[in-house]
Amino acid sequence: MAKQFNLEPRNVAPVSTQYRRIATEIPPRASLSMLRQLRANEPVSMSGQPPVVWKSARNTSIYDPYGNMWLDFSSGVVVANSGHGNPDVIAAMRKQLDESMLHSYCFPNLPRAELVELIAESCPAPLKKVFLLSTGSEAAEAAIKLSRTYGKTKHPDKIQIVTFDDGFHGRTLGSLMAGGTPATKKWVTNLDPDMIQVPFPNAFKYDWADESNPDYSDEKCFEMFLQYLKERGGQVDRIAAIMGETFQGGWVQLMPKGFAQRLRQFTEENDIVLVFDEIQAGWGRTGRRFGFDHYGIVPDIALFGKGLSGSMPISAVVGREDIMNLYGPNAMTSTHSGNPIASAAAIGNIRSILRNELPQKALALGEKVVRPTLRRLKEEFPQIGFFAGSGMAWGIVFVKPGTKEIDPDFAHNIVEKAFEKGLLFFAPVGAGATIKITPPLTIEEAALREGLTVFEEAIRDALA
Repeated sequence: MAKQFNLEPRNVAPVSTQYRRIATEIPPRASLSMLRQLRANEPVSMSGQPPVVWKSARNTSIYDPYGNMWLDFSSGVVVANSGHGNPDVIAAMRKQLDESMLHSYCFPNLPRAELVELIAESCPAPLKKVFLLSTGSEAAEAAIKLSRTYGKTKHPDKIQIVTFDDGFHGRTLGSLMAGGTPATKKWVTNLDPDMIQVPFPNAFKYDWADESNPDYSDEKCFEMFLQYLKERGGQVDRIAAIMGETFQGGWVQLMPKGFAQRLRQFTEENDIVLVFDEIQAGWGRTGRRFGFDHYGIVPDIALFGKGLSGSMPISAVVGREDIMNLYGPNAMTSTHSGNPIASAAAIGNIRSILRNELPQKALALGEKVVRPTLRRLKEEFPQIGFFAGSGMAWGIVFVKPGTKEIDPDFAHNIVEKAFEKGLLFFAPVGAGATIKITPPLTIEEAALREGLTVFEEAIRDALA
């Protein structure tokens, strides 16, 4: 079980910069009543993040009610791509609120119509049919449903769903079984034998997937995929879909480009639906509009969420017309599909991202500032076993020095030390040893550099 963060107030050094302010004990003594109430009334699973009581949030700043301000390197779990409290998002939501129309089920509404058109225009062909939902898990479930339905139109046994080890697609039953972490699925008991996981081309785990290895080749990398597919029960003529995160959330690794291109060719040759889960990667996070843009290919279905609205619960399944139209009227719907407030927020968010060229800015800033900083830190600290990323999505894997044994306790301590200094990460992921750097794409260079300096200080403090 992941560790809870300490609720005992601690005297810490005061901080006062343009981007951070710590003026109280951490956590503030005045916050304890609320924090303890939450721990009393909610399940333990809701107590896994640093104990910051969010009062307001603006761009890259998180404010509590007690005079403290954190520089946000979490984006509220990779959501606030266009910045917290984006004025365009707020204005769009307020305009819709003034209409006194907050919900319409599947009856048409204007923001829904505008949003699906905007998404369809923003996506490359053949991603032109848009199905709006509420969460990433719900989108993954719909993709599984559509893929298997499509497969069964070809042959009754074409139902296998192939995903990747360490992948994450959600916490509902189907999306969880498609995920690649066995420990999270123990409760399911009767797992679907036709949901198969194979190794992701993870450069930390496998030499054959490491492009920096002199012996690496795209052909060998894809051969390993085919080998594992066969070993784990995949039958090419029975595979309905291959679904993967564009970058693995727990590792923040993109696939090797050549591997992704061979995967696209393989799925086309065998009439297999290729699904890219862009819940974390989409709408500029990796420095491209979509994560799959790094590969020069287009999937048959793309899943969007998190950064789609920058704030409100909304997701989207976007795909080929022949796949998306498999179900007739009222056969594939959702209570809150195209909610007008959430749709308005997404419109404001997307337009802000595109107008301000946030993907391009994120890509440039990531290469200029983040990559060289992490490269230097890895050379200095043997506890950093690996890092990867692009744009404003980076993962740093912490290990026990001289090994590849992950060290979740050390990673947790770094997050806690950073929290005390006014820098906010969400809790470590990827078996608890990966710290993710995912600030809003709107972050200023000076703020990014300051945050990375504080991150380095937190590593040193955790070692002390």
